[in-house]
Amino acid sequence: MKELVDIFKNLRTHLMNGVSYMIPVVVGGGILMAIAVLITGKGAAPGWGDGIPYWLWTIGADALGLMVPVLSAYIAYSIADRPGIAPGLAGGIMALNIPIGFNEAAGTVSFASAGFLGGIVTGILAGILAQYLKKIPLPKSMQSLKSIIIIPVVSILVIGIVMFGVLGGPIAMFMEWLEGILRNAAGGNVMLVSAIAGLMIAFDLGGPVNKVAFSILMVAFVGDGIYTFAAPVGIAICIPPIGAGVASLLLKNKFSKEERNAGVGAIAMGFCGITEGAISYTTADPIRMIPINMISSAIAAGLAGLLGVGKTMAASWGGLIVTPVISSPLLYVVCILVGVAVYVLLCAVLKKNYVEKKEEVLEDVEISFE
Repeated sequence: MKELVDIFKNLRTHLMNGVSYMIPVVVGGGILMAIAVLITGKGAAPGWGDGIPYWLWTIGADALGLMVPVLSAYIAYSIADRPGIAPGLAGGIMALNIPIGFNEAAGTVSFASAGFLGGIVTGILAGILAQYLKKIPLPKSMQSLKSIIIIPVVSILVIGIVMFGVLGGPIAMFMEWLEGILRNAAGGNVMLVSAIAGLMIAFDLGGPVNKVAFSILMVAFVGDGIYTFAAPVGIAICIPPIGAGVASLLLKNKFSKEERNAGVGAIAMGFCGITEGAISYTTADPIRMIPINMISSAIAAGLAGLLGVGKTMAASWGGLIVTPVISSPLLYVVCILVGVAVYVLLCAVLKKNYVEKKEEVLEDVEISFE
């Protein structure tokens, strides 16, 4: 029981471990899709007749399709080490394909996706199962069977039963309900929803909340030809890294030497739409930097929603790298500049001056026993 409590105490660490392994998949796939749209210059997903851009888009989309399985696998890995990878990976794929009914007329099974929430659940469950199955006492001669047969077979079976029979359906229904709300909002108060999207994107910088907003408002919507929130989300993605980088270069007394040296790199990551570039700044001062990230991103994204920026933006990515394929590139850049300006202003007001920690120098003390 104590071990289970420890797992949940360290849950954030396990979640962020999964996210850290997922980031390269997201970045690689997203940038390839953005490049594909850049080449066509049409502001829409490339078709078969576009040649190379179509294949780049397909490769990127397939890579993005691995987000949930990789997230699930490495959450489980963080909890149970290598035995958690197989059930975590299988669970992540199950989370994307939940059977929810049978269409008798068509003779086909209907599937739904539990998305990132499902991937988080399967990752945690796989890790806990693998961790406890590792402790099954077996003769030394049969230890190899535990890792090769017992753990993967039992854990994958249990996860399948839980996801397909208990949790998968309700989670998938919740995700569909959430997506439905956002789809309805696409024709309503776009500014408000864009601002909320900005808050979600900037809250955990590539974490589960960020990826829920990204996967629904950008990936799923763009895939269905709904571009309403693509530009606001794309703007929100790049505000924290660019803002942190610019602030560290302008407000040198607010940041450590290491943070100032990383400023140009953070700006470059923001340019390429990699919001994780602001993580080091945020972890160093979370109480102040998380609100700064969220407020500045929400303002920039809300402004983009208000102005109707990027109504034909088909690139499922963010940052300045996608500017050439946006229907209103100037407004897109203006919204980013506004967000960065707000970010720097908030840093100037809210952040305390950085004080270098001085190492204590202990003077030699003579001890005499005379």
